[in-house]
Amino acid sequence: MLPAAESAAQELPVILDKKDLEILKLLQENARMPVKEIAENIHLSPTPVHERIRRMENGGIIKQYAALLDPQKLNKGMMVLCYVSLKQHDKKAGLKFIQAINALHEVIECYSISGEFDFMLKVMARDMVGFYDFHVNKLSQVENLGHVQSIFVMGVIKETHLLL
Repeated sequence: MLPAAESAAQELPVILDKKDLEILKLLQENARMPVKEIAENIHLSPTPVHERIRRMENGGIIKQYAALLDPQKLNKGMMVLCYVSLKQHDKKAGLKFIQAINALHEVIECYSISGEFDFMLKVMARDMVGFYDFHVNKLSQVENLGHVQSIFVMGVIKETHLLL
């Protein structure tokens, strides 16, 4: 459970105006853009821009700042989507599965989904041999694993982190 202060902050909605949205758009494009440059772009002085950014960070609108890496240049060029169903569907079994998945560094995203499968994993591997090793020696060893269907991504048509 979240501490009371964090919980209270999350309950209060952060109201965003046009300037806030402009700031968010610029930060999505370049999270390292200096406050001064953001201020120039949206026609405000740096102090209110800085205050708006802090308010959006504290309100949970801005979750984190990250560097987007090129998987090919890091020898992680194979992307595989794994649809997973569990044998048991009780809360304890689900939590154990989630903990196990969070410990696997090859899994870069995990979604709880509806339909025939319970989860969808986005897995990055070096190549087919690397994925096979991950599948046999790590994923298939996860307790309560039922069925896994793996889909190999042949090409990325659109990949973005932009919400605005």
